[in-house]
Amino acid sequence: MAQFLSNLAAYNNLVNTFIWTTLGLVLLLGTGVLTTVITRCFQITRIKLWWKNTIGSMFSKEVITHNKDGKAISPFQALCTALAATIGVGNIAGVATAICIGGPGAVFWMWLAAFFGMMTNYSENVLGIYYRRRNEKGEWSGGAMYYLQDGLGAKKGCRTIGKVLAVLFAVFTLLASFGIGAMGQVNKIVVNIEAAFPIQALTSVQLYDGVTLYSLVIGLALVALAAAITLGGLKRVAAFAEKVVPFMVVLFIAGGLVVIAVNYQAILPAFGAIFSTAFTPMAAAGGVAGAALRTVIVQGFKRGVFSNEAGLGSSVMVHSNSNVKEPVKQGMWGIFEVFADTMVVCTLTALVVLTSGLYDLHTGALMEGVSDATLVASAFNSVFSFADIGSKFVAIAILLFAFTTVLGWNHYGTKAWEYLFGVKTTVVYVVIHLVMILCGALMTSSLAWDISDTFNGLMMIPNLIGVIALSGLVSRITKNYLDRTVRHLDVAPMITAFPEKKDA
Repeated sequence: MAQFLSNLAAYNNLVNTFIWTTLGLVLLLGTGVLTTVITRCFQITRIKLWWKNTIGSMFSKEVITHNKDGKAISPFQALCTALAATIGVGNIAGVATAICIGGPGAVFWMWLAAFFGMMTNYSENVLGIYYRRRNEKGEWSGGAMYYLQDGLGAKKGCRTIGKVLAVLFAVFTLLASFGIGAMGQVNKIVVNIEAAFPIQALTSVQLYDGVTLYSLVIGLALVALAAAITLGGLKRVAAFAEKVVPFMVVLFIAGGLVVIAVNYQAILPAFGAIFSTAFTPMAAAGGVAGAALRTVIVQGFKRGVFSNEAGLGSSVMVHSNSNVKEPVKQGMWGIFEVFADTMVVCTLTALVVLTSGLYDLHTGALMEGVSDATLVASAFNSVFSFADIGSKFVAIAILLFAFTTVLGWNHYGTKAWEYLFGVKTTVVYVVIHLVMILCGALMTSSLAWDISDTFNGLMMIPNLIGVIALSGLVSRITKNYLDRTVRHLDVAPMITAFPEKKDA
């Protein structure tokens, strides 16, 4: 087992390095800039519009009421399910890892990735609604595989490449659902639960190096709970997400604000460190060796994408199940999704870490006894120290964040499987995904995380090619919506690529 894991780590490192230091970053940043330019910086110039149509419409029956269509979900359920998949370990452990490896400056690049990622995610969701269709069960199916096949594939001479990229995207989505959507998330749940709620009788039994009987017990419990929810389909996942996600986000934000408030004197120095080391990395990031600027940028972008998933083409698969008919309306929920995930939750985590005093803002050294895996928990514990309440709070937060991510990614993987093998066999995928959850509980932390990064990058490449190729269409759909709803012009709506099925 040890030799197999060692070889797997070596091969994974080769692929990971190629994706994240060359092709992936260029595509990611380039797509974000392109979609921002063609929509005339929609995330800023139309901030009042998208804010009004997202968080400002939370109490609208149109947004929160469950639709009579039993095969679709409400926009709020779509958002909660998408946030369930995005707000996960990346928002807690991922931010801490980015800071420890790349220094505080990585947070700046995480923000930049999110700023442009808002419009990448917007474009994905616009295309997802525009090219979606009903499957054999009458459910909506949408995602990058469909706009690659029917959008890019419809361009002259691109039919084959569109289909090939669609299949590759679906395959990579399956792999990613096993990495970011199972192994990486569950692994962090196990590590934090074992640390916060130790049970000596279970931790004393070693199955093999670094894995105990406790890990197996937690893994089996998570498999049973996931099975009870995911076997009920998207409606059950969405119902669970709309109840848990708002609660867990508000609770984590409240706890984080208390920690930051207690350490308020360190807020300005923390922001100073973020901006001062974004372009001039500290001499000893992580207390080990100097971090090159490329390392800072890569960590910011990798962890930003791992967190908000903008550019992966993942969340569009659940946004496409919304009962909303206007592509731009659902696209605006995509903007808010990235904003809430990175600009709010990830920033909060970063400030908790950087104001806690456990991380030296000048050298990057961690306080003795603290590691990147325990940094956030230790920061909370520095304020909520009675009976280790802080670390227990973070362990529960990671449990909720990560488990809901597993549920959301189960839906993404199901849709990818449906595209490749048909809707009637999706139960096979659900069973495989449950097995991967158990594998995550029994895998070493660093390998699970690295594999997740690689699968993310592989999934991102065909999706971004599709978004770039169809960026002109996104621009036209956006202009069409603004002409009709803001400028009140009498123009025919651009709602679907299949006008004969627009009322289906």
